[in-house]
Amino acid sequence: MIAVTGAAGFIGSNIVWKLNQMGREDIIVVDVHPTDEGNANLEPLKYERYLEKDAFIAWFIDPENADTLETVYHMGACSSTTETDAAYLDENNFGYTRKLCLLCLEAGVRFINASSAATYGDGDQGYDDDESNLDDLQPLNLYAKSKQDFDLWARVEGVLDRIVCLKYFNVFGPNEWHKGDMRSMVCKGFEQITGGGQVKLFRSDQPGFTDGGQQRDFVYVKDAVDMTVWFADKPDVNGIFNVGSGEAKDWNRLITAIFTALDREPDIKYIDMPEHLKGKYQYHTEARMTKIAAAGYDKPQTVLEDAVADYVQNHLAPNRHLAS
Repeated sequence: MIAVTGAAGFIGSNIVWKLNQMGREDIIVVDVHPTDEGNANLEPLKYERYLEKDAFIAWFIDPENADTLETVYHMGACSSTTETDAAYLDENNFGYTRKLCLLCLEAGVRFINASSAATYGDGDQGYDDDESNLDDLQPLNLYAKSKQDFDLWARVEGVLDRIVCLKYFNVFGPNEWHKGDMRSMVCKGFEQITGGGQVKLFRSDQPGFTDGGQQRDFVYVKDAVDMTVWFADKPDVNGIFNVGSGEAKDWNRLITAIFTALDREPDIKYIDMPEHLKGKYQYHTEARMTKIAAAGYDKPQTVLEDAVADYVQNHLAPNRHLAS
């Protein structure tokens, strides 16, 4: 069997969908009690049973149950970059992950964990997924710190050569409606365009970047999931890996792609950056993808404009969730 935590969420439900496409339905989906939108993510998918996160730990502790598992995709976490409850993040993101990791290691279950590109902070240290750089990283928010804490713990405990931690960059795609303000700008931009015709982007307050010229490594969720499941049957490929496109693209290009997918002329308005984001806003992210390539992953990624068109036309416009 396969377990997917955070299965009602964005990347988690996409993993369940991908497993269904691969002919797998022997899946335990794990989450907190999902919202209506989370239920909508799961409803069209096929799986064997649903367990809340604490019930899953209790189930896993039984050796007979653990023996039935082959892989755990641990995508469950509080992913809000504005969360201010440090104790909650320490328990939910770090503590639970550590507990689940140790159970997997003891039972010989493949453990594939979601870290985050947010751990790279402002990017001054680059975006190289070499474990030797971990101590130099300075996360900009408590969410990122909770992810960094686990990566550091895994290295100190000497288990990074037995597990996989994936640093997801700016992932976008179907099944993210429930994420509220943490939805991708493709989702938000679509709603702004269809709701009023205009998209708002931040002005730049740094030299070298035009308004809307701030750059991100945007990666389509279907590509991100392809990379994620690739590790399942590669027990000798372990450690920290970036999951991105390897190419920084600016916000103007991304938003223009949404207008193009809707067959509209771009209409972008630039607004001042809120005070609470100044000094915490990444102006450039670009995943270094040589490590996963050297490990053997060679599937081409979807061109940004094609990915946006697929998302907009086949999911956002018809309000269609992924289905088996």
